[in-house]
Amino acid sequence: MNVMPITDEPAVATAGEPLAPGMRRATRDELVAAIRNVYDPEIPVNIYDLGLVYGLDIDETDGSVSIAMTLTAPSCPVAGELPQQVAEVVATVPGTGVVSVALVWDPPWTMEQLSEDAKLLLNL
Repeated sequence: MNVMPITDEPAVATAGEPLAPGMRRATRDELVAAIRNVYDPEIPVNIYDLGLVYGLDIDETDGSVSIAMTLTAPSCPVAGELPQQVAEVVATVPGTGVVSVALVWDPPWTMEQLSEDAKLLLNL
């Protein structure tokens, strides 16, 4: 089992390549749509609707993307894999440069972060 340790410094996963000058930049909606293809393996809901994505920033100059995300629990068995999976999925979106995904633990995830769609899927 590959579990990232909880530290003050976030673990960072990266993917993608710098964009050539003049290329169209991906939109936030396009990136969110890509992230919605990543699912928590223990809960049948995508990580965006679970409320695991805390921040999503796009640099307009080079198309690089910075994502801050968490997990439902520090002992999550995919802690070492899920951030890299997110980085790789987002990097496939046309108009995206280098993608960095930081795994953060503050604030801790709670059920209140579920979207309305997630609550409906989970019968909450």
